[in-house]
Amino acid sequence: MSRKATIERTTRETKVRLTLEIDGSGRAAINTGVGFFDHMLEHIAKHGQFDLEIECAGDLHIDEHHTVEDVAICLGDALQQALGNRAGIVRTAHSFVPMDEALCFAAIDISGRPYAVIDAEFHTGRIGGLNTDLVWHIFETIAIHARLTAHLRVHYGRNDHHKVEGLFKAFGRALDVATRLDPRLGDQIPSTKGTL
Repeated sequence: MSRKATIERTTRETKVRLTLEIDGSGRAAINTGVGFFDHMLEHIAKHGQFDLEIECAGDLHIDEHHTVEDVAICLGDALQQALGNRAGIVRTAHSFVPMDEALCFAAIDISGRPYAVIDAEFHTGRIGGLNTDLVWHIFETIAIHARLTAHLRVHYGRNDHHKVEGLFKAFGRALDVATRLDPRLGDQIPSTKGTL
């Protein structure tokens, strides 16, 4: 069974095409026009062992908000679609990632209940072409559209680049484990409710 999804989203603000393969090899081909955002999405692919292709043409003459938001929507939608009924998945996972002086944490439950808690502080307004205020919005949007619960935290750190990168790496690594198929479960839904 291929756990793969392609999402296309066209609005007056952006045109996005995104393909995600959960059982991939960490291959990424990403072009959103926002270099630092591309780099962070590559970390999700590499550390999650997902194959991820994204092409986005957005209204960057205004700012990066619509581009980042719509790509996050598509990534969440692709996760939701590729996971199907979520039978056999591990479901919950967590990861600590040190990034030089920063220590970051992510815990994920592919629960069917969208929720995000992000505990992080940044001292700079921008990293490359990405407003640091959008970091929270990215993870919240993915969680909502993928129907998962995500708790992310920067335990400590000085450098904002390291803190954001650590969060994306931790998210990718936790998502990798949570989306894995557990052979002991077969086609069972990992919930006492019988549905996710």
